[in-house]
Amino acid sequence: MNRIKTDICIIGGGSGGLSIAAGAVQMGAKVVLLEGHKMGGDCLNYGCVPSKALIASAKQAHAMSHGEKLGVAEVQAQVDYAAAKDHVHDVIATIAPVDSVERFAGLGVHVIEEFGTFISKTEVKAGDTIIEARRFVVATGSGPFVPPIPGLDTVKHYTNEDIFDLREKPKHLIVIGGGPIGMEMAQAHRRLGCEVTVIEGAKAFGKDDPEMAAIVLDNLRAEGINIIEEAQAEKISGDDAAITVHTPKGDFAGSHLLMAVGRKVNTDKLDLDTGGVAHDRAGLKVGPDLRSVTNKKVYAAGDVAGGLQFTHVAGYHAGVLIRSMLFGLPSKQRTDHIPWATYTDPELAQVGLTEAQAKKKFGAALEVVRFEFHHNDRLIAERKTKGLIKVMVVKGKPVGASIAGHMAGELIGMWAMAIANKMKMSAIANTVLPYPTVSEVNKRAAGAYFSPRLFENPTVKRVVGFVQRWLP
Repeated sequence: MNRIKTDICIIGGGSGGLSIAAGAVQMGAKVVLLEGHKMGGDCLNYGCVPSKALIASAKQAHAMSHGEKLGVAEVQAQVDYAAAKDHVHDVIATIAPVDSVERFAGLGVHVIEEFGTFISKTEVKAGDTIIEARRFVVATGSGPFVPPIPGLDTVKHYTNEDIFDLREKPKHLIVIGGGPIGMEMAQAHRRLGCEVTVIEGAKAFGKDDPEMAAIVLDNLRAEGINIIEEAQAEKISGDDAAITVHTPKGDFAGSHLLMAVGRKVNTDKLDLDTGGVAHDRAGLKVGPDLRSVTNKKVYAAGDVAGGLQFTHVAGYHAGVLIRSMLFGLPSKQRTDHIPWATYTDPELAQVGLTEAQAKKKFGAALEVVRFEFHHNDRLIAERKTKGLIKVMVVKGKPVGASIAGHMAGELIGMWAMAIANKMKMSAIANTVLPYPTVSEVNKRAAGAYFSPRLFENPTVKRVVGFVQRWLP
């Protein structure tokens, strides 16, 4: 049995773990990285990257049959589903070297391609190696949660971990789960020529602003996706050729089944109890500093930290931990400035508080400003005018922004920056943007905040009247 002593041992080679490893080793720390599966984690191999690649194929197919408004003859796209999957895997392969064992070994990280398991409060075993570290970071991420629906084990069902390996185009894809993963895959497959039914036990896009969600859902339904809400899947029957999902709202049959009901953290292999690390179903129990409440040598990053489950959150956690572990500086996470986006068409994005959350927290102090996309000249030119932005403002500062529409995932960045840096609405209003750009949506939303203060204020009109009469 080999033994290693190191400064930092990172368990998990996904977004959070890789970011910490790269930063720490280049700043002089000794780093051991354990990864028993694929470098790059879920995001590169099964999540963000392959889903966006498949969405790109679907968007191209959709554009070919929807050009009439732009003066372009419409044609029915000839979709090669297997070739689209080749595109997906080529994208993964293009990005993979950045996350590879070779790259991190070249940086000076000691990479061990084994799963890590705690054998004491100060040691982790990986294969035939025992690692003793001053600090451990658990960054093992999450995987698809598959609920124990009666009959599910009798049929072939896919999750995000194997749907991208499917090369036979589904005739009729049934998606159980109306969250971001389910809805992205539903629209992508519809645009690639599949019939699609989505079954959601509660409300589709349940974590987003309902008004914004409705904009997106209207478009998805218009494209021919059958979305059944408040229909809990009670039983599944059939065989691999014909699958039926039984719900209180009826039975729905299809050729393929995708489970997209949520995520579960990957902690089964860690033996956290032996490591003296408190945990529950949500992940490790940590404080605002992402440090274990029961073993001060252990930290968490990403999905296993028990909060928002996004790749960019794991990257953010890496920065928080590097400041504390490498420099001994007080460093705590915050969540009010974390954005997220769903890459349907139109897109759906959020940062900070939704309108309902802001009303509950701030009451009468809250102002909600709105701007509809159909007033933006660039969007008019591109015939992408269906959309809305709402900004929640308290005492001149944004506390949340909700966007549904073209490029919402890009537009939300300005509001994430404003909230992260405690900027005022005037900072957005004073920004000069090139014309015509979609980002003017943000500036016009800020203008909607100031308009009543300027144009409906009698004091302003009196001052202007006085200046006009007396100014030489």
